[in-house]
Amino acid sequence: MDSFLEKLVQKYPDLNGCTADIERTFQVLQETYAQGGKVLICGNGGSAADTEHIVGELMKGYLSKRPVSLQQRYAFVTEYPDIGEYIADHLQGALPTLSLVSQVGLVTAYANDVAPDMIFAQQVYGYGVKGDALIGISTSGNSKNVLHALRVARVLQLKTIGFTGRTGGAMTALCDVCIRVPWELTADIQERQLAIYHALCAMLEEAFFPDV
Repeated sequence: MDSFLEKLVQKYPDLNGCTADIERTFQVLQETYAQGGKVLICGNGGSAADTEHIVGELMKGYLSKRPVSLQQRYAFVTEYPDIGEYIADHLQGALPTLSLVSQVGLVTAYANDVAPDMIFAQQVYGYGVKGDALIGISTSGNSKNVLHALRVARVLQLKTIGFTGRTGGAMTALCDVCIRVPWELTADIQERQLAIYHALCAMLEEAFFPDV
């Protein structure tokens, strides 16, 4: 078992039964990024906040600085001799990840003009391409706007990942892999989901930025 997963289970022994799905989720995300894809994430309420949190860990250094390569540094310095070093020093390696809750103008317009339960589905339709991945976060597993997003993702041949609670709800049937935290109360589920995605972000960072 990965060391980050070992630490996770030490803190939350009740997640021991989730480790196979967490490892599978890591494999799906690693494959997505390795093939040049991106990851879309959606959720509501506290889960919406989690989507932003995940983006913050993947799009910049999490446990490491992720400096640009020497080749990239040389390119910046060559193109901009006066500020190239500064630019190279203040960029970090990124794993392309997009939260679908952040597009306030689009989300409010679509909810008002078309259908509020399609706000995420429309973005998956617009942003998603074959080989990308969609993470849907719903503690009940039954959030309509998340389910519609997953349905669109499957038709577009995106990989689908679910973060949910004990039963999994309707989300389970729509996901290639679904991490079901063995609790019912939203707060308990979200507490453990945060720990899970921290472990996943650390694992991905180690995989793609091993020399940092």
